[in-house]
Amino acid sequence: MSDTTTTLPPALQRAVRLLTDAPEHPDVSRGYLDLFGEQPAAEKNTGPVQALWASRLGSLFYDNAQTLMRRVLTAWQEPTEWLSIPVGGVALDVGSGPGNVTAALGRAVGPGGLALGVDISEPMLARAVAAEAGPNVGFLRADAQRLPLRDESVDAVVSIAMLQLIPDPATAIAEMVRVLRSGRRTAVMVPTAGPAAGLSRFLPDVGAHLFDDDQLADTFEDLGLVSVRTKGMGTVQWVRGRKP
Repeated sequence: MSDTTTTLPPALQRAVRLLTDAPEHPDVSRGYLDLFGEQPAAEKNTGPVQALWASRLGSLFYDNAQTLMRRVLTAWQEPTEWLSIPVGGVALDVGSGPGNVTAALGRAVGPGGLALGVDISEPMLARAVAAEAGPNVGFLRADAQRLPLRDESVDAVVSIAMLQLIPDPATAIAEMVRVLRSGRRTAVMVPTAGPAAGLSRFLPDVGAHLFDDDQLADTFEDLGLVSVRTKGMGTVQWVRGRKP
């Protein structure tokens, strides 16, 4: 691996060392490390909603919607403020979109740290690389339900406006907890439908989800997280917790 990592950008050189199964010939031809193509088809994040994001029209809609939502929410409160990210640590942004939150994580960890963004949208990753990649900020194309990182390899995990778009949010949260080091924190933001979320059971399963007020907090606690807190703002909800 030493021969191939020397050709990677500095942030991705460090990212490769954190992978569970590092590729022999890393694909960074688009500026991000593409690990999604190496997954078996049966293990990929699939469904009607995910097929929509893969289409040209769907990618355009996804890009615009995610960019707008992340601008609004990060203007309200930067997640780095309460994740207690250590300087020199490793921070992970799952569903990183245009990379603005990943870049904020990079500022939090400082030049000696590493911030990684994970997404499956190629147009969004291209935008993130162009706007936010740097010596300590890198991007991976991978599935949130099967994060490519080793157990307990990161110091903070954040996810904004992503969990509602995947087939199994609980699996994605379990992956975030798996890669998080003991004593460190994770936080997610999702749209919430409150009591109306129960109506989703009568709708076709298309791979998108509505969350009620307690669902994600319950999932955090079921996975063993402590100091679980929720905070609502209109139709969105932040949930955070610490790995003991």
